[in-house]
Amino acid sequence: MAKAAQDAPFSLRERLEDAAVALGLAGLRRLPFRWRVPVAGWLTARVAAPVLGMRRRIRDNLDLVCPGLDAATRARLEIEVPDNMGRSLIELFSPADLLQLAGQTPFEGPGLAALEAARAKGRAVVAVSGHFGNYDVFRAGLILRGFDVGALFRPMNNRLFNARYEAAIRATGEPLFPRGRQGFAAMVRHLKQGGLLALLIDQHMGHGARLRFFGRPAFTALSAAQMALKYDALLVPIYAIRQPDGLSFRVVVEEPVPHSDDVTMTQALNDSLEARVRAHMGQWLWTHRRWKEPRTRA
Repeated sequence: MAKAAQDAPFSLRERLEDAAVALGLAGLRRLPFRWRVPVAGWLTARVAAPVLGMRRRIRDNLDLVCPGLDAATRARLEIEVPDNMGRSLIELFSPADLLQLAGQTPFEGPGLAALEAARAKGRAVVAVSGHFGNYDVFRAGLILRGFDVGALFRPMNNRLFNARYEAAIRATGEPLFPRGRQGFAAMVRHLKQGGLLALLIDQHMGHGARLRFFGRPAFTALSAAQMALKYDALLVPIYAIRQPDGLSFRVVVEEPVPHSDDVTMTQALNDSLEARVRAHMGQWLWTHRRWKEPRTRA
């Protein structure tokens, strides 16, 4: 059924959405990168966010997990969150500029030495982050530093847009592993060969474990910890944090999560991400339905 859906003719909606994206990208690419990024952020925050209901989703999530926030902070986050989304998106679709940016980005943190030691020994690494800052900056930066980086990604629902999306992320670096059976098999081979796997774990996973994130139940995939245990891989939280100028980053590599059991290790990853988000509230994707309950079978 999935293959039949992929082979079906493109729908009018797919064509219209992709045409809108293509038009927007073409216009933005006429600007120098240092202007392109803030303009994309402004358009997303001031034009797209109100139309697409992003502000309502941000407010709903903040009401759920941060009910004590004052009105001024909430209003600021309704702008900062989509602004970071727009900046990250145009950075992704500017792969040559993204690679140059990543090459100029400093890497720091207590886990950096362990990461480099793992590479020297040929030990596999599972590097875990979230939809925070711009995760493609740390992926590109690791590649430029000589790491064999593979990344798991979720194909977009719009097949025309997905072709653009895949082309952009492949221009930054490969291999890439789409979610699914074939992608998982290739991902495992990459780890067995001592590669570094980049994962994001902050999306709702209905079949995941009922862990905590911002003090609320958040169903989280255990796969990062499970693979680290099975293949004796280093499990390292890593974050590309956007700096106050809105254009530059710093990458922080935290201490590796000690091997114990998959639930304890994954909760440590959630706690790590929560601390980063609390320090930079506008850089996380508050438009996600992170705290929804899984569907129950009848």
